[in-house]
Amino acid sequence: MLQIDNVSLNLGDFALSNLSLDVQEGAYVVVLGMSGVGKTVLLEILSGLLVPDEGVVLLDGKDITRCRIQNRPIRLVYQDQALFPHMSVKRNIEFGLRCQKTPVSERATIVEDLSQRLRISHLLHRSPGTLSGGEAQRVALGRALATAPRLLLLDEPLSALDPQSRGEIQSLLRALHRNGQTIIHVTHDYEEAVALAGQVVLMENGTIVQTGTPNRVFRNPKTEFVARFVGVRNFIPGELIAAVARSGDPAVFNRNGTDISIMTDKPGGPGYLMIRSEDITLSNHPDQTSALNRFRGTITDLVPCAAGVEATVDIGFEISAMITRRSIERLSLEVGKQIYISFKATACRFIGEE
Repeated sequence: MLQIDNVSLNLGDFALSNLSLDVQEGAYVVVLGMSGVGKTVLLEILSGLLVPDEGVVLLDGKDITRCRIQNRPIRLVYQDQALFPHMSVKRNIEFGLRCQKTPVSERATIVEDLSQRLRISHLLHRSPGTLSGGEAQRVALGRALATAPRLLLLDEPLSALDPQSRGEIQSLLRALHRNGQTIIHVTHDYEEAVALAGQVVLMENGTIVQTGTPNRVFRNPKTEFVARFVGVRNFIPGELIAAVARSGDPAVFNRNGTDISIMTDKPGGPGYLMIRSEDITLSNHPDQTSALNRFRGTITDLVPCAAGVEATVDIGFEISAMITRRSIERLSLEVGKQIYISFKATACRFIGEE
């Protein structure tokens, strides 16, 4: 459906560089990255607000790189909704239809259908200034969807909403996607991406650094930036000092004199060891286990979080484990206590320095 081919744009103090991406019909793509990496600039190129210096944007094989915004079947919804304050909700939704000179009867049918789907029928005669954040976001979506765009672009659509409104808009976006709407959604929140995306695109410094399903990117980040961004706490610098001697044998990763067994076929050299916090087990005794990696350390921090409690343990370097609140009580864990940690060689991944 959509092809972005080697798109670059220099804005003086910032530049997009050689962006390439394919988006299939009916896909839900979430573009992730820190503030200032160029996510919104990418949306503005796709919508026609900006023209790249190099590269092309193709829609169904047709070059739309310099096509006027009015002639693209693409609509962009900004974070602040940008509703017209002097128009009612109904007239906001109708705006694109009026520009297209859609007949009055057809406009009425479209507005009625959309207002029911978005659950805003009771708001049609209200002014945008009287709406809550969630209501305004629904109206903005209605205005964008009224002209039946092939591609819907969303710029941080949930960031300014309260938790209840955020959940409601997420459900609405999932419903739109199930009905076949192609969506590119920009955010800096990886949990938001996991809840919505079929494909995630990670951006750093004006370029794309990794794409894939949320699960694949989470389990196999390609760079330190991606690992840290998706919440991998244990990304440990060191050196892979022994490659696999025989098929099925572990290699050894060394960090400050501590050897860690790891299953990898990558060549030796400097890089990073990645271990998910969920793959690390804590115990009060050096229990017998199939895990090759067993260490004694000291708890330096216990931090409650949505998934449980993150325990940081110093074993010569700090390593984090995600455990349940019940485990805190069962193991009598507290800062300063000596504890044993274990994890399997198969739970470790090595990322070499580029």
